[in-house]
Amino acid sequence: MGGSVIETESEKLMRQEIAGMIGIELSEPALNVEYEVLESVQENGYTRHCIEYDSYGDKVSAYLLFPEILDHNPAILIHHQHNREHHLGKSEVCGLAGDPLQAFGPELAKKGFVVLAPDSICFEDRRKDTSVQGFDFWQHFDEMCYRILKGDYLMKKVINDAMSGITLLSHLDGVNPKRIGTLGHSYGGNTVLFLSALDQRIAYSCASGSACTFENRIKNNVGIEMASVIPNFHGKYDIYDLVSCIAPRRLLLVSGEEDKDSRDASYIVEKASSIYGKLDALNNLQHNQYPGGHALTKERFCDIIEWLCANNNEIKNTGRKVL
Repeated sequence: MGGSVIETESEKLMRQEIAGMIGIELSEPALNVEYEVLESVQENGYTRHCIEYDSYGDKVSAYLLFPEILDHNPAILIHHQHNREHHLGKSEVCGLAGDPLQAFGPELAKKGFVVLAPDSICFEDRRKDTSVQGFDFWQHFDEMCYRILKGDYLMKKVINDAMSGITLLSHLDGVNPKRIGTLGHSYGGNTVLFLSALDQRIAYSCASGSACTFENRIKNNVGIEMASVIPNFHGKYDIYDLVSCIAPRRLLLVSGEEDKDSRDASYIVEKASSIYGKLDALNNLQHNQYPGGHALTKERFCDIIEWLCANNNEIKNTGRKVL
């Protein structure tokens, strides 16, 4: 994928091995992903379409936001958080429900980004039975268990769906396919790290509240999100290996000093800095740490928006190839 990205042989091999452990095919992506518009709403500065598209046999429900002017625009795939709120997904990202500080979609659309905000499997419109109280959690748990029993993994489904989203964005009229990125907080940030490590079409990434090694989680009794339960993965790899696979592309890690889910973000950056340095791209790896815990704050929200806009301007002016 995306042969214009420079990488080392060790990085290439690691990416292939990680993909193989999850069951992801790194062959050429699908030629296109068609979508159906179910509803359109004109908002201040952008249009929001509720869409549906196929991803490996499943229907994905998503919001697609178009800015007022389309001319080689940047695009971004935004992954929603978990927060034990399976009834929220794309709607929270688009400011229609939940925490306003998760509503990156409208802000970025107003700044010229084409935004795709899909529901992850088992969230919002991708829940199977919303009438049974407490069923959301168990449905999610079963999605993990059933796959493991068959030698499959929930992470494979999550990443394949995300790659379908990148394919959809890359073929939209008015989108510059060399300026496609991804963003997420918490569960969404974890998805960003796995996706960006494996899909080289992604030029820039921001992962908030998710930079914590498996080693640290196990040592400190911190929970592991269901999609990250990948048998034998930690026997050879950890989160800093994912970050290394993203090099030399642009990555912002956002962490909180008291956040158990990004507890050792500085260590992850330190471990991945060697590969970024070898590729003369240390400036492309950034870590912003803030006082406080896991939840996004207004300061973090604004800084993420600013970083995405600034890095897109640099990509636009210099091209995606870093060296």
